[in-house]
Amino acid sequence: MAQRRALVVRGGWEGHEPVRATELFLPFLERSGYAVRIEESTDVYADADELAATDLVVQCVTMSQITPEQVAGLSAAVAAGTGFTGWHGGIVDSFRMSSDYLHLVGGQFATHPGKEPCERHGGAEDNFLPHTIRLTDLGREHPVTAGIGDVELVTEQYWVLHDDLIDVLATTTHPARPWQPWHRPVTSPAIWTRRWGAGRVVVTTPGHSLDVLEHPSIRTVIERGMVWATRTASAS
Repeated sequence: MAQRRALVVRGGWEGHEPVRATELFLPFLERSGYAVRIEESTDVYADADELAATDLVVQCVTMSQITPEQVAGLSAAVAAGTGFTGWHGGIVDSFRMSSDYLHLVGGQFATHPGKEPCERHGGAEDNFLPHTIRLTDLGREHPVTAGIGDVELVTEQYWVLHDDLIDVLATTTHPARPWQPWHRPVTSPAIWTRRWGAGRVVVTTPGHSLDVLEHPSIRTVIERGMVWATRTASAS
């Protein structure tokens, strides 16, 4: 059996520490039998031959920009069977100006609500709220999340705009606070999968900082997501 190939694409906003964050998962990929290539830009997405030989793309690129040729190459590769996964802003807040990328991923970061204004001091912690990642019925059975209980976190809680082609494995609910303009609780997908042609996409929204990525349940979900998204025999 040929060795599986993983492509790690990282960059964008440095606040999400794309190098250190992706390095957390390199040992897992190598132990799992992947040959790993690392790219510091999305130029590789326009290389059809490289992506055709890639079984899994792990992306950690927050914001930044992507060319039409690059996103077309990525989308075509996923449709042909290449897996695509990532976490937090590195996948769901990437390339805000590209509607085609949004269409591929199926969800877009909108905001992460903050603390009450009188409790804010100007740092990242202003947006760290206690919240729960709750498994759905599908999530309790899905290979990516089976056996993992609900997760309590104190970090950014992503509010995501999404379509109904995604298969939601976990959600998180934003309460309606007196200082917020919305009038009822809003539930957002927190972990989801998406079928795109012959390919599989996995998105995990927690992951703002290294401590969140090292949370045993979050790390397990991300690692399982890599394996599940990887090109299947039927997509070869």
